This record gives sequence, structure tokens and C-alpha cells, in this order.
Amino acid sequence: MAEIVSTPEVLGGKPRIEGRRIGVHQVVSLVVDGDLTPEEMAVRYDLELGDIHRAIAYYYDHPEEIRTVQKRRREAIENANPTRPEDLGIEPRSAADAGPKPDN
Repeated sequence: MAEIVSTPEVLGGKPRIEGRRIGVHQVVSLVVDGDLTPEEMAVRYDLELGDIHRAIAYYYDHPEEIRTVQKRRREAIENANPTRPEDLGIEPRSAADAGPKPDN
């Protein structure tokens, strides 16, 4: 069974299951806060059931750390600005401007 590790070069140093890029925060989101059982997550992500339980135990030992990771991820997603055509100075085309459709 894998340990919970934190290395700067993987997942930005967030705690994760050793040998995998699956963070404790992801296990918490899917199992503790989500709808997956530990068994379902183990099968879906090819993990040992003990790895899932170890990640959950880590969360219960370090709840503030993991909730901070989750909060920062949510904020990053909310603050992400998708690039739209008007951001690039491109005028949207209407169907009439597109011209005739080619015959198939």
C-alpha cells in the first residue's frame, strides 16, 4: 500500500497517494464530499482500497490543509477567464456573412 506523500514537483506539492497523481483533495471531493464509495473509487482509478482509506485518514488528520487546497482550486477555476473571439478582436460572423453552404 502506498503512503501519502508531498513532493514539490508533483501536483504542486499537494498531498497525494505515493506513485500516483491522485491528490488527497481529489479523494475527499469524490468520496467524502461526493457520491463515490471508497470501493468504487478504488476500482475506477485502479487503486488499493487501503490507499483510499489512507487518503481519507490523512484528510481527517489535516482537514484545514485539504480544505485550503480545495478552496484554492475552486478560486482558480472561478477566476479563469476563457478566451472569447471578441477578446482577440474578432467579430462574430452571422450565418448570412458565411456565404453559401457547399454541396455534399
